[in-house]
Amino acid sequence: MTDTDTPNEGRDAAGQERPAEPGRDLAALATEGRRPGGAGIDLLGTLELARLMNAEDRTVPDAVAAVLPAVAAAVDAIAARMERGGRLVYAGAGTAGRLGVLDAGECPPTFGTAPGRVVGLIAGGPGAVTAAVEGAEDDRAAAVAELDALGLTEADTVVGVSASGRTPYALAAVEHARALGALTVALAGNPGSPLGDAAEHRIEVATGPELLAGSTRLKAGTAQKLVLNMISTLTMVRLGRTYGDLMVDLRAGNDKLRARARRITALATDAELPDVDAALAATGGRVKDAILLLLTGTDPAGAAEALARNGGRLRNALAENGS
Repeated sequence: MTDTDTPNEGRDAAGQERPAEPGRDLAALATEGRRPGGAGIDLLGTLELARLMNAEDRTVPDAVAAVLPAVAAAVDAIAARMERGGRLVYAGAGTAGRLGVLDAGECPPTFGTAPGRVVGLIAGGPGAVTAAVEGAEDDRAAAVAELDALGLTEADTVVGVSASGRTPYALAAVEHARALGALTVALAGNPGSPLGDAAEHRIEVATGPELLAGSTRLKAGTAQKLVLNMISTLTMVRLGRTYGDLMVDLRAGNDKLRARARRITALATDAELPDVDAALAATGGRVKDAILLLLTGTDPAGAAEALARNGGRLRNALAENGS
């Protein structure tokens, strides 16, 4: 074949666009780049190396700060869908998928969300949380099938999480969810990512090259954790699942959480501990109800009815009772 017979880059011999080869454009991603001076880090002393890594990690909050308007817009949109009964679904592979599963798993005990209200999907299935399932991130069909199994609706939100912003599993999840009318959010580590292009809301945190080139479980993963913290926490604040800075919807399923429920009730009411204990006992350990009992003098049934009338928002239920 002569030079004139060579197909154009990105197209086959017939001139048709050719699918991108795995890794073809990976080197162009900032998250895959190499830091200046990185070639010699294994020659550094351990303390010097720790200081270098810590210095790199300190850049992450500033990178997240740069995308806070995008985070806030996404949170408001997610909360509006969840007010309609929708679910929040995270979809990712590897570290990104694990962080989504972690965030989803922490919502029921922290905010009292019903099982299945916040969902974490990881490429390769639940087993991939504790053991790498190589190749699963390329399975677009699995992402589509898992969303279909959830019975995704227009009230739901799907957040695709991917450091590169081009992981096939996350990209397919966002594309399929958007086609079904669900709200879509991209959380990526590279600006201008295909994942961002596919979603209605794009949160692209430019964390840059990693201490170990391409090891996106480091700064990119830290940024993902920070943003996922914001997405779930701020959404639950908007939904009235907190009272000030108090987790009044927590589910007290162990001794530590029962002690926390007691402390939260006391902080919200300034009541004496014997009265707090009596209120929590009367309401089956439900903190919001106990607070209403202590601040309004209502009975357990009245507290439950007031919360139901006000969509579970304690502040509104208190205002209704003049407290």
